[in-house]
Amino acid sequence: MCQNSVLLHPVTFTISASQHVAASSDNTSEKKLLHTSKGGGEEREGRARNITETVTMVKRICVIGAGVSGLASTKSCLDEGLEPTCFDMGDDIGGLWKYHAKIVEDRGSVFRSLVTNISKEMMCYSDHPMPSHYPTYLGHADMLKYLHLYAENFKLNNHIRLKTKVEAVTKRPDFTSSGQWDVVVVDENGKKEEMVFDAIIVCSGHNYAANIPKDSFPGIEKFKGQIIHSKDYREPSPYTGKRVLVIGFGNSGADISTEISRHASQVFMSTRDGAWVLDRVADNGYPFDMMIIRRSINVLRHWLPFEWMLRYEERKLNFKFNHVNFGVTPNFRLYSKQVTINDDVPHRIILGKMIMKPNVASFTDNGVVFVDGSRAENLDAVVFATGYHFRFPFLEVDGTLTVHQNKNNFYKNMFLPKLPKQTLALIGLVEPNGPVPALVEMQSRFVTQVFKGLVSLPEESEMLKDISDKQEEHAKKYVILQNMHHKANLFGG
Repeated sequence: MCQNSVLLHPVTFTISASQHVAASSDNTSEKKLLHTSKGGGEEREGRARNITETVTMVKRICVIGAGVSGLASTKSCLDEGLEPTCFDMGDDIGGLWKYHAKIVEDRGSVFRSLVTNISKEMMCYSDHPMPSHYPTYLGHADMLKYLHLYAENFKLNNHIRLKTKVEAVTKRPDFTSSGQWDVVVVDENGKKEEMVFDAIIVCSGHNYAANIPKDSFPGIEKFKGQIIHSKDYREPSPYTGKRVLVIGFGNSGADISTEISRHASQVFMSTRDGAWVLDRVADNGYPFDMMIIRRSINVLRHWLPFEWMLRYEERKLNFKFNHVNFGVTPNFRLYSKQVTINDDVPHRIILGKMIMKPNVASFTDNGVVFVDGSRAENLDAVVFATGYHFRFPFLEVDGTLTVHQNKNNFYKNMFLPKLPKQTLALIGLVEPNGPVPALVEMQSRFVTQVFKGLVSLPEESEMLKDISDKQEEHAKKYVILQNMHHKANLFGG
């Protein structure tokens, strides 16, 4: 899991007409902001505090990427009266949801049979419900159609430039006062264009730079079979009659291994940590997310001891199929890592078409040795479903952002604390326990409010402390959950 999702608490600011000062020639103005809060159904003036600060007057916004995050960000800009230009290197909107039969460099894509693991009621934007005739769980083609309907409804296409790659985003020489950026884009014919923007919203995602940790697998260079990453998997037919190993038991690994197992002679699934496996269909045939993402459940989780809720929900999952008996036992407690949502895992295992194995210790020329000493030999192919590196090469040009070891050191997972002007934000760099569209919608609303000067961010030191506190809190929670896991095993929980 990349990061936990962040709850963004809305903050309202009022600016009186007498306090507003027209923008000066250096693109800034001074405003006094009076903090207010809402409560009890009425707007009440909270503890008043005057904040005098220099606010950059932002107008022209560069949005990078026209997927789920980019479309939400473009709309949020328009809602706030800003002027967005959204760039995408593809020939269509949709990002990952645009299926490419052929592998496209530097672009992620879904595989042909992919189906959402979030129901349509949860997978939509708040202001644009899914069409009622759509299936409960969507294939990629239906999801792409929905994104087109969203873009058309809110007239976003007029602000989107397709087949245009953002090559460089660099701070202008007067950035410390203007907060502006130089942006270089390249069209499909190789023609470059330089533009100036007041702010940048990065929505390019993090599912395109494949992570194949070859250093963790001694002898992999000897292996004579095919090695691919799940990013490049499209359909199962090339694996018909073959022996295939899939490494990684997240959502992609589970989907790919179960699908290939219907065509291959044998599939091995290697997992280091195991997984909690959920079905898309829950009690009484309802979508699982409609049963667990609800206020009543959140109230119970808040008031009941955490251990009680964990035991109840874990036992319910094991009642469906016992994870120990099927060899998928997770070495972590529920909610400490992302769950795997798949309907076919127990069926493919019980039929013998998919054999669960622990982590790979080493490769041989025609197979692998697992950490328990067992082997899988005469393998034809290995599929690494081992996640992605997230990187932003266009921000590395002047050193604005270089990501090391996939570490997210952003305030609220969006802002770089050390920037002298907060006119750059990254959207969607989270792995939420729920639907992505609603999350990126909240993020984009928050970001555009910051850009307009209606919400002010804390000082750099406060942002850095918040990041450190969140990371420490996450680490402590993980340790607590692991300790619970060991106790539960000790006492047969």
